[in-house]
Amino acid sequence: APRMKRLILLVLCLWLASGLQRVPLKRHKSLRKILREHGQLSKFWKAQNLDMVQYTEDCSAIPETNEPLINYLDMEYFGQISIGTPPQNFTVLFDTGSSNLWVPSIYCVSKACAVHSRFHPSDSSTYNEVGTPFSIQYGTGSLSGIIGSDQVTVEGITVSNQQFAESVSEPGTTFLDSEFDGILGLAYPSLAVDGVTPVFDNMMAQNLVDLPIFSVYMSRNADSSAGGEILFGGFDPSHFSGTLNWVPVTKQGYWQIQLDNIQVGGTVAFCAEGCQAIVDTGTSLITGPSKDIKEMQNYIGAVPMDGEYAVECNNLNVMPDVTFTINGIPYTLNPQAYTLTDISDGMTFCTSGFQGLNMQPPAGPLWILGDVFIGQFYSVFDRGNNRVGLAPVVP
Repeated sequence: APRMKRLILLVLCLWLASGLQRVPLKRHKSLRKILREHGQLSKFWKAQNLDMVQYTEDCSAIPETNEPLINYLDMEYFGQISIGTPPQNFTVLFDTGSSNLWVPSIYCVSKACAVHSRFHPSDSSTYNEVGTPFSIQYGTGSLSGIIGSDQVTVEGITVSNQQFAESVSEPGTTFLDSEFDGILGLAYPSLAVDGVTPVFDNMMAQNLVDLPIFSVYMSRNADSSAGGEILFGGFDPSHFSGTLNWVPVTKQGYWQIQLDNIQVGGTVAFCAEGCQAIVDTGTSLITGPSKDIKEMQNYIGAVPMDGEYAVECNNLNVMPDVTFTINGIPYTLNPQAYTLTDISDGMTFCTSGFQGLNMQPPAGPLWILGDVFIGQFYSVFDRGNNRVGLAPVVP
C-alpha cells in the first residue's frame, strides 16, 4: 500500500507539472565576461561598484568600498513577457528580491533606454494611465518613471489590469549594458513601491494559477544557453532529487528564512547562533556581512584581484566545502559550485561566488542566497503556506 501511495503521488505530481505555465530562462554571456574579453574589467571597477539589492525606506545595503559587488555583472537568467494589446515583448529579470514590474518607456531619454525595448502606451488598446510617480533604488542603480496599467502576459498567463512602472530616467551605466530590459519582482506586496499589487499576487487573485506557488530551476551548465525555467502554479519533481524540505518564511517582505549555521570544511564558522537569510533570484552570488565574507574568502583561499576575489583554478579539488544548515538540513556547496569559471582568450579565470554586503538594521544583517545557491538547490516559493521548499537539483 505505501508503494502504491507513492506511485499515485508521483503520477499526480507529474500530472500537475504537465499543466504548469513554464517560463524558459535564457542564459546570456555575463557582463563580467564581456568586459574581461575586452580588457576593461579592471578599468570598470575603478569607475563604480554595483549591486542590485533593492533599497527600502528602513533598510540600506552598503557594499564595502574595497569589495565591490559583482551581482549585476553575473546576472544571466532572463525570461520573456509581453505587455499591452497587441503584445509588446520584453526581456525581464525575474527577481524574488523585489516586488515591482518595470520596463523602459518610449519617453525615456537615458542612454540605457535607447538600447533596450521600450513600451509605447499609445500603441496598446488596453493601456490605462495611472500617473503615479515611481522611483526605485538598486544599490548604485536607480530609475524613475510613472505607473501605468495594462495586461501583462507571462508565457500563456495573461494578467488583467496589472500596474507597472514605465521608466523615464535610468541614469548612469547600471542598466546600459544589461541584457534585460526590465525587472519583474516576485517578492511580497510589502516591498512594492507605491503599493502596487505584484504580478504574482494578481495571478492568484485572478485565479490564473492552480496553486499559490512558483518554483525556480537554474542550470549551472556553462555550455548551455538554456538557463532553466520558472514554473507558475506548482513545481516539477523531474528537476530535483529526493523530497522538498520546507522552510518557514520568517518575515514577509523578501523571501526571508532562518539559517541555523554556516560551516566551512565541516566546522561551524559563521552564524553559530542562527541568522537570517533571503532566497533571491535577482542576486547572482551569495552575499553576507562584509566582516564574515572577508573571513570566508580567507578560508577558501580567495585573494583580491581587479575588484574581484580570485582563486587558483588548480586548487578547486583541495578547497573546503561550504554548508548552509537550514531547518536542520545541510545544504552543501563544493568548490566547483561556489566558484565562477570564465574562459577568455584561452585563459581560465576562477573567482569566488561570495561577496560582502552589509544590510543595515532593522532589515539586516542578512545573508543572501543568490543564484550560486539556487543553481544547486531547486527552490519552491509557496505563498499559500509562506514557506520555501528546497531540494538538490538534478543536473
